[in-house]
Amino acid sequence: MGMASQNNIAKKRIAALDLGTNSFHAVIVDVYSDGRFRTVDKLKEMVRLGEGVVDNRLTDDVMDRAISSLHKIKILCDSKGVEKMLSCATSAIREAENGGVFIQRMIDEVGIKALAISGGKEAELIGRAIQHAVSFEDETVLMVDIGGGSVELIIGDNETITFSTSKKLGVARMAGLFVDNDPITETEIDQLCDHFKKELSDVFEAVDAYDIKTIIGSSGTMENIADMIANEESITASVTLNGLEYPTSCFQEFYDYFIKLDRDSRLDQKGLDEKRVDIITPGLVLLKLLIEQCGIRQVRISESALREGMVLDYINDKQDELELDLLEQYPNPRRRSVFELLRKCNWHEAHSRHVTEMALQLFDEFREELNLPDEDRELLEYAGYLHDIGYYISHRKHHKHALYIIRHADLKGFTENEINIIANVARYHRRSTPKKRHKRYRKLDKPLRKRVKKLSALLRVADGLDRSHYQNVQELEIKKGNNKIQLIITTESDPQLEIWGAMRKSHLFEKVTDKELQIFPKEDGKVIAVEQPTPYPEHKS
Repeated sequence: MGMASQNNIAKKRIAALDLGTNSFHAVIVDVYSDGRFRTVDKLKEMVRLGEGVVDNRLTDDVMDRAISSLHKIKILCDSKGVEKMLSCATSAIREAENGGVFIQRMIDEVGIKALAISGGKEAELIGRAIQHAVSFEDETVLMVDIGGGSVELIIGDNETITFSTSKKLGVARMAGLFVDNDPITETEIDQLCDHFKKELSDVFEAVDAYDIKTIIGSSGTMENIADMIANEESITASVTLNGLEYPTSCFQEFYDYFIKLDRDSRLDQKGLDEKRVDIITPGLVLLKLLIEQCGIRQVRISESALREGMVLDYINDKQDELELDLLEQYPNPRRRSVFELLRKCNWHEAHSRHVTEMALQLFDEFREELNLPDEDRELLEYAGYLHDIGYYISHRKHHKHALYIIRHADLKGFTENEINIIANVARYHRRSTPKKRHKRYRKLDKPLRKRVKKLSALLRVADGLDRSHYQNVQELEIKKGNNKIQLIITTESDPQLEIWGAMRKSHLFEKVTDKELQIFPKEDGKVIAVEQPTPYPEHKS
């Protein structure tokens, strides 16, 4: 079979799901052997998570509505034979105090595991998707994705990204904060613009370094604006909006007309999704300000956004890489053996390394008081690297799959007791804490069980501190008192999910240290007092 024919064979069918503040977007694609992907189907469910936030918590009603939408998406994916689902949660879920509860409900009730990505990661993935979807014609552009909760702004050309940021300026958020009248008043527009200018000062400064004349916009707000302008200007966009371009003079004419419309008149506007009728106005005000402040001459549209960026990220992570000589890279047979196993199981490298680093920091801090032997540091390191390899079999019970894989992997250079410690510590990174009713744990002698319990306590908290799987915790400080232990975390973005993730796994840690655990975020060098989440009930499996 020739190379061309081989490249036309789909290697895998995957789905990417963007859990946005306004809507959930799913795209199903076939991935080919040469790295290309082809869209098979799409589905959008308007869930309006932003409307269901009360006192920074998602209400039960909005979570129920979202779970119902996810069931529809899951049915479509199953009917299309999807082999792998990628799912990313953005600002509404990440910022909510109970966002972790919703993510857990997704797993338990729908069977979908979501990663709560930071705004920085979201901007990176969106930029990559736009670069993949739209011709830049060798110019540097400003990429803009206006969502419901956040806005991502990226500066780059067709190959590189030189600046990217995520701002909490989404249309649903801004409409709730600044727009009380219909139509919007001049005073409200001025207040919006003042807020935008303040929040976007670093963006305007970055733009000044380049001769940028083009905005490339992605996602619903930018697509709706383009669709409405296309209808007003008789621009053909019946098949796709991707690559559609309009001059800013057309936008200005449309803005002057549309900004005066009340809700009923906006509903009559062709090209506007009726579910965006109450939140589209702040998006228009923002785009107008960006055009004026940055000297933009034309706006182009990319239909690819976060979900396509997720697909590209997946393809990049999974493509065959240069095979390294592991014997040369890892002369120590123990370490070489562990990394050979990690490779075979397609390990989640970034997450596992990050969790391991924090677990080892906890080990170094508590080794003496927990009376742990020095050699346990190496065993904890390997358990940290290996804790998620059970995903190689399936997500469900992946902690138990990890136990099985490690015990039967023929790891070189370890005693049976060391392998049992590594396997059991990896097994207890989630769900149940060590119990004598568990067969493999019960078979260990008492001193080994004690070591497993203590090392598991450290790994559980460390794993919880990367609940998002996107290495949000940038710095971990440990403060010990007579009765309390405080973990002070500096994060890239909102810390709630990591605090929730670690506290729900804190029971064993508190038991082995005999101290209460508290976790506080640190911002601009100051520790922020936050209410500690209610401990999560222990699992039985």
